[in-house]
Amino acid sequence: MMLGMRVRGALLGALIMVAAPMGSALVSVPASAQTVASISVEGNRRVEVETIRSYFKPGPGGRLGQAQIDDGLKALIETGLFQDVRINQVGGRLVVTVVENAVIGRIAFEGNKKVKDEQLSAEIQSKPRGTFSRPMVQSDAQRITEIYRRSGRYDVRVTPEIIEQPNNRVDLIFTVTEGTKTGIKSIEFVGNVAYSAYRLKDVIKTRESNLLSFLGGADVYDPDRVEADRDLIRRFYLKNGYADVQVVAALTEYDPEKKGFLVTFKIDEGQQYRVASVDFQTSIATLDAASMRSFSRVNVGSVYNAEALEKSVEEMQIEASRRGYAFAVVRPRGDRNFEAHTVSIVFAVDEGPRTYIERINVRGNTRTRDYVIRREFDLSEGDAYNRALVDRAERRLKNLDFFKSVKILTEPGSSTDRVILIVDLEEKSTGDFSVSGGYSTTDGALAEVSISERNFLGRGLYAKAAVTYGQYARGGSLSFVEPYLLDYRVALGLDLFYREQLANSYISYGTKTAGFSPRLGFTLREDLALQLRYSIYQQEISLPNNLANCNNNPANSLLAFNPSPAFANANGIDLTSTNGLGCYFDGEASLPIRRELQSGKALTSSVGYSLNYNTLDNNKNPTDGLLVDWKQDFAGVGGDVKYIKSAIDAKYYSPLVADIVGLIHLQGGMLNQFGGSELRMLDHFQMGPNLVRGFAPNGIGPRDLNPFGTRDALGGTKYWGASFELQMPFWFLPKEVGLKGSVYADAGGLFDYKGPTSWAQTGEVNVPGCVPPTQATATTNANPGTCLGLQYDNGNVVRTSVGVGLIWASPFGPLRFDYAVPLTKGQFDRVQEFKFGGGTSF
Repeated sequence: MMLGMRVRGALLGALIMVAAPMGSALVSVPASAQTVASISVEGNRRVEVETIRSYFKPGPGGRLGQAQIDDGLKALIETGLFQDVRINQVGGRLVVTVVENAVIGRIAFEGNKKVKDEQLSAEIQSKPRGTFSRPMVQSDAQRITEIYRRSGRYDVRVTPEIIEQPNNRVDLIFTVTEGTKTGIKSIEFVGNVAYSAYRLKDVIKTRESNLLSFLGGADVYDPDRVEADRDLIRRFYLKNGYADVQVVAALTEYDPEKKGFLVTFKIDEGQQYRVASVDFQTSIATLDAASMRSFSRVNVGSVYNAEALEKSVEEMQIEASRRGYAFAVVRPRGDRNFEAHTVSIVFAVDEGPRTYIERINVRGNTRTRDYVIRREFDLSEGDAYNRALVDRAERRLKNLDFFKSVKILTEPGSSTDRVILIVDLEEKSTGDFSVSGGYSTTDGALAEVSISERNFLGRGLYAKAAVTYGQYARGGSLSFVEPYLLDYRVALGLDLFYREQLANSYISYGTKTAGFSPRLGFTLREDLALQLRYSIYQQEISLPNNLANCNNNPANSLLAFNPSPAFANANGIDLTSTNGLGCYFDGEASLPIRRELQSGKALTSSVGYSLNYNTLDNNKNPTDGLLVDWKQDFAGVGGDVKYIKSAIDAKYYSPLVADIVGLIHLQGGMLNQFGGSELRMLDHFQMGPNLVRGFAPNGIGPRDLNPFGTRDALGGTKYWGASFELQMPFWFLPKEVGLKGSVYADAGGLFDYKGPTSWAQTGEVNVPGCVPPTQATATTNANPGTCLGLQYDNGNVVRTSVGVGLIWASPFGPLRFDYAVPLTKGQFDRVQEFKFGGGTSF
């Protein structure tokens, strides 16, 4: 009788067949017939005989029964070492005949351009000098396919090729046909009534493919991203009062004709709810629940906001912990009135389980130091477990932008009242090298090269170096930030800078500024930040000689005597016999500019602070919220300049109808002198389209009235501005194009010049009320009066304009085009109806 079994290729089971003369009966080997010692092995070349025998485990009495033989056979197959295994009984002995798998000599990849060999080698299981296995090779081909699909190439084909070599060796070649990226051809929303598809596309991360998609990757189909978009849509509706919302499904379908995916989100919006009441309860006898009311961000009558509710719970729970109730848990409860569409909210503060943190284990940080991660926690080992503080730490770690993913999990500790926090991280590149380019009607063509590192040396430090070179602006800067000064949540920053502004069509002079500024930043709340700073910089002005040769004072030997017609007529001087044409007659720069040039370099030393309040829903593309920035600087802590400068800038965004966003922009500032020091013209506010669009840079406010000079803008010590703007999408264009339009109306004023108006060194004396000479009286050498000092327009004229704009969130950076028409203006203001600006990093 013969027990015959044969196993080939990738089979993980064995088909056991017993042959008899009549061909149908299965016969088992007697349990007492065999021992391990009676097994002989044939066909093995690399694997030892004893190794093969070791897979057959004897039963009771040291004998091999049918079950032990079957188990040994399966165990040999599962090793992957053998291509074929056969067991036969010959003369009372078991003969195990094996055909060993080949050994892989080398592994190569061909056709892969988008994914490097090293990445593919790390993913596959087959290795050089390892055992060749056809099932493993097929599995490796599938792994390579998945790598390409994760990068959006669903049209990939991977073909393994086996090249046999001598000595039972093979070379393994994976031929990859990468195909093109499989993009998102369309994104549709079904069931959305309150918000248009255009608005909802702003909420999700997935984007439709367009002509510029090659510059980004959001249009590539990623099932994980689509699933995350479902949650983003749900949270968006919950934030805006739709407490019953359900994102029923996110359906994806591949369209062979379009060679891309069609994504459809099915939404059940429900009704919008408002807050009917807000109450507070507690089961902790010594805690006054009503005292938590000031930490609630939910107000009666407002639209229900799940995000505000979450933040309220977090702040209340943290406050309870501060008061000594370390285990307090705040649980919100919402009772809905389906007919009135209102929610009654109750915050219940209860004593939670007494659980302590045993350990905090950090995993996945190969570069970032442990302390950089741990300092984002407001708790440590041994503290009471507080879920609100853990969630805050997770949010802070994500905001660092050091990691691809952050997840904090809990595991049971050594006892029932202990937990272990597991911080799972996946690091990403934090260095950037960028080349920026742009053009604006103010600064002309501009280019910048910069290198920055957000996690310098793995210590959480920020460092950046940048060099700028442009048509009218040049310079360089170095920046450094330590976000945790002396282990406190205080950011220390240091900026070193050099800037050079060249003369252009808007200003007749150039400036060079060099200095440094240390600063301290404090986060007072999530929406409120304070910055303290000190600045010291040296500034000098430059002018060509022909703009600075005025001299009406013959006693001044530093300049060539160059009298004005008024001085000449009063003193009987023949202008034709002098070596000049008189002050201003050859195009002099304004008096305060020439005085600044003569004074040489000026050192400014100032201290200041900024308060920033920010509730914007999106800092890059806001549609809702308030941004207020208040600044004050006090110059005169040493140096040559003394002043107090204050400025405020407020922007309020509000969604209106049909994806139209309203923007109200208010701004104002004031410059005051102190200590008897005269204000420099360079320290005055200079305004143009940054205040009222439709005017040239430095085109608004007090201006030198001399008709023969450069008529420089002098600036003012006070300004105000107000603007109302409507931003709207172009509904006929795909959302991914990033274009939207705007219409606006601006109003503002700049006034009250308080800089120098006279200069004894050159004999120029200001006479208030004097009318400057006209072109006619000057050329005819008539007596123009005594207007030798600075004569300027200082009226508080309200400038207004209306205009339209085109805003493009392009892959090359944000670009904006504005065309505005002034409605009211000062007599000597300069108009520039079209303005363009933009730039990027690439």
